[in-house]
Amino acid sequence: MSGLDHRRLAPEILDGLAADDPRALASRRDLRRINMLMFQAPIMASLLRKFVAKPPRRILEIGAGDGRFMLAVARRMARHWPEVELVMLDRVELVTAQLRADFDRLGWKIDGITADVFDWAGTVERKPFDAITVNLFLHHFDDAELVRLFSLMAPKAPLLLATEPLRAKLALAATRLLPAIGANDVTRNDAAQSVRAGFRGSELSGLWLAARGKPIEERRAGLFSHIFVGAGADPTI
Repeated sequence: MSGLDHRRLAPEILDGLAADDPRALASRRDLRRINMLMFQAPIMASLLRKFVAKPPRRILEIGAGDGRFMLAVARRMARHWPEVELVMLDRVELVTAQLRADFDRLGWKIDGITADVFDWAGTVERKPFDAITVNLFLHHFDDAELVRLFSLMAPKAPLLLATEPLRAKLALAATRLLPAIGANDVTRNDAAQSVRAGFRGSELSGLWLAARGKPIEERRAGLFSHIFVGAGADPTI
C-alpha cells in the first residue's frame, strides 16, 4: 500500500485557526458530519457496552472538541447509564450553555477543562475515572508522544477506549469525495492528513505496551475507523 505503510504526520490547518475563525467553525460542522458518516458514535457506544462492566460514575474524554461526539454517544447510553459525570478536556474552550443543557436533559453532568493534554495529564486527579474515551485525537501525535501520553493516562482509569482514523487506501480515497457534502478547504486538507497519520494493525497496542499498559482489543471497525482498547492501572474487566 504505497505511501500508507507508515504513519505520516503533518500539521492540520484547523489546529492553527482561532476557535471563532469562520473557517474553523465551518470545519467543526464538517467534522460532525464526518463522525456520522464514519459511525464513530455507534462504534464508541458499542465499545463502552462491551468493555465497561457496570454503569460508570465518571468518564474523561480527551481531545473533546465541541462535545457533540460524546453527546451522540451519551444519547445511546444514558438510558442504562444515568447520572454520569463527563469531564471534557481540550486545549480550546468550546463547551457552550446549549451543550450543557443537552447533557442535562440526558441526566449527565459535564465539566469542561481547557488545557494542554500533557500539562493536565501530569497533574494529580483526586477523583478516579471509570474510563477514558478518545475520538479522532491520538493521530495528532507521533509514536514517542503517544507513549508519553499513554504513560500519563493509564494510571487515571481502568480503561482507555479510542476510535481513530484507519490508515488505508479506501479511507484516503474517500477524503476526495468530501466536496460532495460541502466540506470546506480546511476539512478536505485535514481529513487526508488524518488518514495518513492514522493507524492499522496493532500499532497502538505496541505503544500501549511500551507505556506498560495491557492492550485488550485493536482492530478495524467499518470502512474508515480503527479502534483500540487498553487496560490501565486497575483493570476491572
